[in-house]
Amino acid sequence: MISFWKWLAREALKQGATTPCYVFSAEPVAESLAQLEALDFGRPAIHWLSTKTQPLPSLLGWWRGQGRPAEVVSELEYRLVREAGFDTEGILVNGPAKHRWLPAVSGPGQQVNFDSARELDELLPLAKRDRWRVGLRLCTAEEFDPETPQFPTQFGFTPEEAMVAVRRLKRAGLAVETLHFHLRTNIAEAGCYARALDEVSSFATSAGLTPRFLDLGGGLPPRHALSRGGKRLDAGFSLEKFALAVRQAVKKFPSVEQVWLENGRFVTAGSGVLVVRVLDVKARRGLRQLICDGGRTLNALVSMWEQHELLPLAQRKGAEVLTAVYGPTCMAFDQFARKPLPASIRAGDCLLWFDAGAYHLPWETRFSHGLSEIWWHEGGPTTGQLARVRAAERFG
Repeated sequence: MISFWKWLAREALKQGATTPCYVFSAEPVAESLAQLEALDFGRPAIHWLSTKTQPLPSLLGWWRGQGRPAEVVSELEYRLVREAGFDTEGILVNGPAKHRWLPAVSGPGQQVNFDSARELDELLPLAKRDRWRVGLRLCTAEEFDPETPQFPTQFGFTPEEAMVAVRRLKRAGLAVETLHFHLRTNIAEAGCYARALDEVSSFATSAGLTPRFLDLGGGLPPRHALSRGGKRLDAGFSLEKFALAVRQAVKKFPSVEQVWLENGRFVTAGSGVLVVRVLDVKARRGLRQLICDGGRTLNALVSMWEQHELLPLAQRKGAEVLTAVYGPTCMAFDQFARKPLPASIRAGDCLLWFDAGAYHLPWETRFSHGLSEIWWHEGGPTTGQLARVRAAERFG
């Protein structure tokens, strides 16, 4: 894929792209989806686009053109997918504190997974009136803060709370169609899903539920990305073992018709590159320093905890030296790589930061600068349409 991205970046620059810019393509998304669709989950699998991962209208239009649905967790995402042409049946509403915004935008037949008792208090009258298709998000023991694993995440119902919610929904004439959980991002191994599904199965049995859908959220680790310590994020994860865990679990759910997956990170991480230009070169205490027009603070916040491939667009040969790559903001924090790079890289060269598809746009900032240009490609690996879909933001 390196040659593909270099080709696309060169084409964008030929067409007048200004740096920093993102270049995105549908091709890697299709490849990731094909990998998931080749798996056997024991039930038909529906792939929902996790809109928060890559809220790009061009991607949404392509995704909808494939006949696929979208998952949202905020009002802006909801409005975005509606504007992209998705109807309520093609939108799944997840996330916390939906009672703050959902009444203003929802429609009849909305698909909603409740997250808390407070949400249920606020939204149940609307859900009953508009005959929502509803589910419950469960907080399993597999959901914990990755930085402090002794603490749980803030999402979903405890089993006791969920039992009360089931009774309330039943009195309102609403069946719990979906049971949902989300296991954070960069799942280390497939056993996490197996253990979470065991909990969900036990709860369904004790609550007397016969769900139609299992909604399995969680960020499957992207290929190629490394931790800041240099470890492959997908080193212990197997797609085949993930599918096997789901396939074995659904045997306990004879009522389940579909398995829903929202693996936005796995699907979109490889769908783009960030193109930055070297503005200045310095040397300090044995460290070569490249100051670029884009960087961590503006464009690549995930570089705080991930290492991605970073390469010069032009062929630069010769010895490599330890090099730090910085953005243009007045913060020491704005360093998104420190690695050996060719000493021949010079001011004016463009660098490519790979796997910039997941969570880069939603965390893009305007710190002292405007938002960057975006280019979108659809078509074959050396053909297709490439166009600027967002101009760089200017002062006006």
